[in-house]
Amino acid sequence: MPDIVPDPRVKRPGHIAVTNLLAWYERSRRDLPWRDAGVTAWQILVSEFMLQQTPVARVLSIWPDWVRRWPTASATAAASTAEVLRAWGKLGYPRRALRLHECATVIARDHGDVVPSDVETLLRLPGVGSYTARAVACFAYRQRVPVVDTNVRRVVARAVHGRADAGSPSVSRDHADVAALLPEDGTAPRFSVALMELGATVCTARAPRCGLCPLAECAWRSADYPPAVGPARRVQRYAGTDRQVRGCLLDVLRATDSPVTRAQLDVAWLSDTRQRDRALDSLLVDGLVTQTVDGRFALGGER
Repeated sequence: MPDIVPDPRVKRPGHIAVTNLLAWYERSRRDLPWRDAGVTAWQILVSEFMLQQTPVARVLSIWPDWVRRWPTASATAAASTAEVLRAWGKLGYPRRALRLHECATVIARDHGDVVPSDVETLLRLPGVGSYTARAVACFAYRQRVPVVDTNVRRVVARAVHGRADAGSPSVSRDHADVAALLPEDGTAPRFSVALMELGATVCTARAPRCGLCPLAECAWRSADYPPAVGPARRVQRYAGTDRQVRGCLLDVLRATDSPVTRAQLDVAWLSDTRQRDRALDSLLVDGLVTQTVDGRFALGGER
């Protein structure tokens, strides 16, 4: 009697039915331009840099113009630091723009202007961490690797483990959990993006829309939605933080093509002068702002 090989598309206990999830994704996925056919590995890498800790809607306002202006790593590397910081606009966490510029330089210089395809080489690029490396390998090069972000962790915690949230991250455990779910065939990359999409649009952290969930079985739902254990996750505050002050100072510099005086910067934040001074010092240390020989201030790289 021949061996019976399990069909990877059939739901197994503790797993997620591949066919259900993929069918839902084809019907319900968001129309995001970095998912289009013909988008290059470099352009996908740019989107992943931008999406770190940033809502999709804000990236949609920046990414299309960015990749038209700088479609390759070498084009990005040829731009000045100030040009890159100015184009980054209001995406936040502008040090990511510096890392992206450094990453472009390394790819153009050391990799023939081609984004590496293997995870280990990707991890050696500036600004590329565990998630970004695997996202590029999966979404750009169609590799069967676990791609784990906050949304994926939440779906796995609920559907597979019956918990309301995923708890503290563990790279080895989280990757093992997702790797066990991946189909063995060529649908694995599509499954990965569908899993992420489910967490982003249906199985959300607050007010999940379980009535729209395509999964026939969910351990959390079967257990009657037990609440999260432990203290509630603190919502990250922005108003009044040093991050906001840094952003206000950078707004002044992005709005002009020439260096500005200290007085012009000072009016950007008048409520706490010590906080403003601290924010400016940190921008100088990070290389996001530079001081000219005559004592004025400009975006990093400008004189």
